[in-house]
Parts: sequence; C-alpha cells; structure tokens
Amino acid sequence: MKSSTSLLNFSPNILPFDLELLPSTAYLVGGMVRDILLNYQRDYLDLDFVLPEFAIETAKKIANQYHAGFVVLDAQRNIARVVFKQGTVDFAQQEGDTIEKDLSRRDFTINAIAYNFHQQKLIDPFNGLDDLQTKTIKMISIQNLKDDPLRLLRAYRQAAQLQFTIEPKTRQTIAQLSSLITQVAAERVQSEFNYLLSNAEGSQWFIQMKKDGLLSPWFSEINDYNLQLLQEIDKSIELLLNTFQPDQLKHLFLIEDNQNVYSSHIVQKSRLTCLVSKDSEIAKKELINLKYSNQEIKTVVNVLNYLPWLENQQELSLRKQYFLFLGLGDNFPIFALVGLGKNADQQLIFQLIEHYLDPKDKVAHPIPLITGHDLINHLNIKPSPQVGELLTEVSIAQVEGKIATKKEALALARSYINHIT
Repeated sequence: MKSSTSLLNFSPNILPFDLELLPSTAYLVGGMVRDILLNYQRDYLDLDFVLPEFAIETAKKIANQYHAGFVVLDAQRNIARVVFKQGTVDFAQQEGDTIEKDLSRRDFTINAIAYNFHQQKLIDPFNGLDDLQTKTIKMISIQNLKDDPLRLLRAYRQAAQLQFTIEPKTRQTIAQLSSLITQVAAERVQSEFNYLLSNAEGSQWFIQMKKDGLLSPWFSEINDYNLQLLQEIDKSIELLLNTFQPDQLKHLFLIEDNQNVYSSHIVQKSRLTCLVSKDSEIAKKELINLKYSNQEIKTVVNVLNYLPWLENQQELSLRKQYFLFLGLGDNFPIFALVGLGKNADQQLIFQLIEHYLDPKDKVAHPIPLITGHDLINHLNIKPSPQVGELLTEVSIAQVEGKIATKKEALALARSYINHIT
C-alpha cells in the first residue's frame, strides 16, 4: 500500500464542513483514517479530529456555522461532538505535546495513523500502513492494552470487521492479560460481543476468544460444545438460505431487502443462546451480569426452556405444536435455528417453519372462535380459571380440525362442562 496512492483518497470533499474552518494543526485520526486507506465505503460519517488546543471552541464554531448539533462529550478532556445529517465529527484535545505522542497511546498500529488535510500528510509512527497491507492487528504496547482492557476484545472485533488476523505476539499478550477483562464495564463488553454476534466471521473469533480466556469470566459453563454449536448455527443459516424463498427468509429472519442475514435479531439471539449455559437459571444470571435487557433475557431463556421438546423427536402432535407456538411466540425462528444447530430432526423443524411462515396456519397462528365473554354469557358460568382451560381445549380442537365454527366451539365447551360436572 503506497502512501502516495492512499493520499488520493483523502479528499476534503468528505468533510461535512469547509476545510477553512479546520485549524491547520488538526489531524484526522482513528477508524476513518484506516478505512479510507483500505478504500472502505461508509454510509455514515464518523470523523475524529485531535487538536493541540481549542478543540471544544473549534467544534462549537463549526456547529454554529452550519446550524448543526453540538454537545460537549467530556469537558475535562476537552472533547466535543458536532452532529450533521450525514454523520458526526468529534474534536478532542491532543494527548501529549505532539501528534506522535497522541498516537502512541492508541490500541493498534492500524488505528494509530493520522492525516493532516492542510498539509496533505500522513503521520504513521508505528508502521500501521504496513500492517494494513498485511491485514494484521498488532498492538502498540502492552501498557496500552492494560490501560483499557476493553482493547483485548476489540482486537477480535476488528479482526472480524476487517477480515484481518491478530499478530501472534499480540494474541499471546492478550491471553496473558485476559483476567483484566473483568475490570471493564459490562455494558462495554456486551457491545463488543454484540458486534461479533452480528458478524459473519463472529463465530470463529468467539472460538479464538475462548481459547485466550476472554469468555469464561462472562459465560461460566462455556465449553467446546458451545463453540461447536456456534459453528453449526452458521451451517444452519446457510441451509435455510438455500432451502426457503427470499420472501420467506425475510419473514423468518425479520430482515429487509438486501440486508445481511447475520445482522438480524434472530441470528444474534440464536448465537447468544449458544454461548450461555444450557441451564436457563444460570443463563439468566450470565445475561444479567452482561447487562442485557429484560426482554433479551426473556427471549434467550424462553428458547432454552423449549429446546428439550426437540430431543429425540421426529414428530410432535398438533396439540404439542399448538403449545410450542403459543409458548414461543415471535421467538420461534430463534428456536428453529438453534434446534437445527443442535441436530434436531430436520424434517420436523422444516415442518414447523412452514406452519410459522403461513399467516393463515391454524397451528402457528390460531384465530379464536370464541372468547371468554362468549363462554360466560352463553354457558352461564362465572369468571374463573376454568374459562381459560375451556378456551385452550377449544383452540386445540380447532387446530386438530374437530371444530370450525363458533357454534361448534360453544357446543364443545358445553360438553366439557357437562363431563366435568
């Protein structure tokens, strides 16, 4: 990667403001520099500038000039953000007397490259350009990793994001420092995990993280089975992509046109289900510790509780299918994907998926023939748990094809009452 060729990609046209408003001492740093050098396209701008002085004042001036959003992110460290329609621009106080000193505090060499638009000059004190060429994640120093142990996880996330490898010495150092990961706020750890959960390369990097001791502090019972299941999930995704039609896949994975299937909520939660303990109570504690939301925890626990239904089963009665769909609700696609990964009967899973994909299917999406009020008014019974029991039996009879009208439903309910009494 020749720097002269790379410089052609740094056009002032990428800036959402006039270059004249940018001080000559300002340097573009971080991921945007790296991505420009790699010729990666971004739909949303995320620019980071460092200045030796007047960072907040510069940000405020630009925001006022363009009537853009403005917020001070860290008054003590002099960091401010300007929000444009096409993205955000952060301005931060330079750490140290020189730009080289500032870059020396960063995580990896590929992220320690700076560019000055006025001088049209790259600053690359740690040979990050060479590492971009060889697609290598390499640490700047052990101390930098210690200063912010989240960087231990970021190595794997960026390797997945860029499809790079981690330099052996850096990987060895990360493993040696792995115990420090417990010092990081759980919300930040969760964010890194979530990125890998939604990346096509994520599973292989979770496997490497497990080898290096970074997962056990968060997933107490994780073992080779969990990692194998992750890989099987990926195979199951490909199986579904090759089996069902595009419109069916959109409904199953809840994705839009041209959206990467791995970015879907379904895939993310399926993979997360693989990482946690098979014991739903332990899994719940693990997810609470990682600060997942109550809804996300309920989703994973719900799927874990129903997975045993698939063990050694080649078919399920319509009654059991009714309760399965009723209990899982919108979590069914996650259940199906994990079930395929666990080598449940493929024909059974596909049959269940067909039910789920048909909005008129009476098993997966039953439309009640009667309500509790109908039972109370027509059968002269009092509100009680018995009403719910009757509605359930009526719904199952409808699923099994025994009844099809409101009149038949009421008659069946009456017969149940007469039988009980």
